[in-house]
Parts: sequence; C-alpha cells; structure tokens
Amino acid sequence: MIITTLCYIEHKNHYLMLHRTKKAADINEGKWIGVGGKFQEGESPDECLVREVFEETGYRLRSWRFRGIITFIQENYETEYMCLYTSEDFAIGDGDVPVSDCAVFSSGDSRDWPVPDCDEGDLAWIPVDEISELNLWPGDRIFLKLLGERRDFFSLKLVYKGNDLLEATLDGEVL
Repeated sequence: MIITTLCYIEHKNHYLMLHRTKKAADINEGKWIGVGGKFQEGESPDECLVREVFEETGYRLRSWRFRGIITFIQENYETEYMCLYTSEDFAIGDGDVPVSDCAVFSSGDSRDWPVPDCDEGDLAWIPVDEISELNLWPGDRIFLKLLGERRDFFSLKLVYKGNDLLEATLDGEVL
C-alpha cells in the first residue's frame, strides 16, 4: 500500500500542472498531473502535502482544501490511496507574501508567471478550460471534473489495467 498527496494549485483560473518527463521508471511518464508525492514516516496528510509542494515547486502553501480520497488499483502495482487537495493561497519560496500580492503574478498572461524547475518534469500554468486537452489519466479527468463541480468531499475508486480505466466508483456508486 502506498499513501500519497496530490495538489492542484490554482491562480486566476489556471492550474499548475506537472508534465512527468524526467523520472526513471515512472508510471506517470508522459502524463500531466498536479504536484505531490509519497508520505514519509510519521507525516500527516497536511505535512506531506506542504513538504511535497515545496520540494516540487518552491511554493509554500498558506492554506489548502482537502477535497477527496482517491483509491488507485493498478495491475502489477501496489494499491495507492491519494489525498487530493486544492490551493489558491501560496507564497514563493520562504517568503510569507501571498501570491496575490506578488508583482510577478499580477499579469493576466500566464506565460509571464514564473514556472519553477522540477526534478520530476516540466511545470506549466494551464488554463482550467484547456486541461482536458492534455495527456491525462482517464480517472484524473473524472476527479478534475469533480473539483470544478463539487464543493464537498468525495471518495473515488479507480481500477486500471495498463492505461485503460476499467472501473470508477464515486462515493460507493459505480459510474
């Protein structure tokens, strides 16, 4: 069993997305996902979230919302339980100045916003309405849609064989 976090950082109707292109033997290779990673011994979900986001982006989350639990079942892999979060409130580096007050994020053109270096792939600010055009896992499309539609907490179970989604169950109901 693997326990992870994943966060979709939002700014001006854009998500910070990670194109997984650099990590060896990566099940997510070539896919676009949010930022996050595996728990370390003794970490709470919030502690893992804050640490992983900082390690991958250099951004320090100031607040966040726990949106759901995703259970991934994948042939030939351990079951993964992922704590899904969103955040619109973050600061750059060790500073405590919210991104909303940073001049570098004041431009309406996301191409002007800073994109941190990441050891696991390429980060990019993608308009939320263009996310569906990216190379995503089929189940990610489901929970990204739920993030846009629902304000409450949800549980989603995704069963895969290779890249194919065989089953999706939302709050106990098969989709």
